[in-house]
Amino acid sequence: MTTRTSQLSLLLLACVLTGLSVFGHVGMPATLAQTVTDPFSPSLNLSFAGIPGESTQLLLAVGENRATRSVVLYVLEKNRNGWTSAFPSPINAVIGRNGFAEPGGKREGDGKTPSGVYALEFAFGYTPEANTRMPYRKATEADVWVDDPESPDYNRWVSGKTGASSFEQMRRSDGLYKYGIVIGYNTRPVVRGLGSAIFLHLWKGTGAPTSGCVAMAEKDLLRILAWLDPKKKPLIAMGEQKTIFSLVK
Repeated sequence: MTTRTSQLSLLLLACVLTGLSVFGHVGMPATLAQTVTDPFSPSLNLSFAGIPGESTQLLLAVGENRATRSVVLYVLEKNRNGWTSAFPSPINAVIGRNGFAEPGGKREGDGKTPSGVYALEFAFGYTPEANTRMPYRKATEADVWVDDPESPDYNRWVSGKTGASSFEQMRRSDGLYKYGIVIGYNTRPVVRGLGSAIFLHLWKGTGAPTSGCVAMAEKDLLRILAWLDPKKKPLIAMGEQKTIFSLVK
C-alpha cells in the first residue's frame, strides 16, 4: 500500500466514524459511529505495541462500554507504513446479549463476549470449501461443539457421539454458522467453566445480540474470510474501547 493509499484509507475511516462520507452520503449509523473513538486518532497515540510482532492482521471489535451489544469492527493490517485500515470502512457487528465480560471475567453461560486479544484459529461452514486461505472445516449434522464444563471434550469440536450433557450443533438449522471463524478463547489450554464456543459468525439481523460470539452480515464475514491469511498470524482484539485501546497501546 502506498502512502497516498494509506492516507486515503484513514480519511475514509475518519469520515465513516463521524457519520460522514467523502461520497456525499451517510456512512455508519451516527449513534454507533460517534460513540467509539477512531483507533488512529492522534489523541490516543496508539503504537499497537501490545500486538505480537509476528501478527500483521488484526480485527479490532470495539464497543462504547462494557454493557453494549453493538460494536465497530475494524479490519487492520500492518505493512512498512505501520498499521492501516485494510477495508475502506469499518463493519457493524454485534456481541453477547450481556455485553463484554471484564478481562478475565468470562464464564460459561453468562451471555458475555470475552475481552482480550486472541488468535483466529480456523474457519468453518456448511459448504465443502470456502474462499479463504484459513484452514477450513466443513460442518455436518454429526458435528457438535461441547459446552458442558464437566465433559473432557469441553470447548472442543466433536464429530459423532459425545458423553457431554450439553453441546450445540455446528450445522444449525437457522444458518448462523453457514460461515464462521473460531476465536481462540479458552482453547490453549482449556479451563473448565471459563466459556466456550466463541466464534465470528453470521448475525440474525442488525441489533440482534449473540450468546457471546461476534456476529455480522454475511457479506462482511465473506470479505474477512477472503482477506485473512494464516501466514500473517491474524488476531482479534475485543472489548470496550478503554480496555482495548489499553491492550493494544
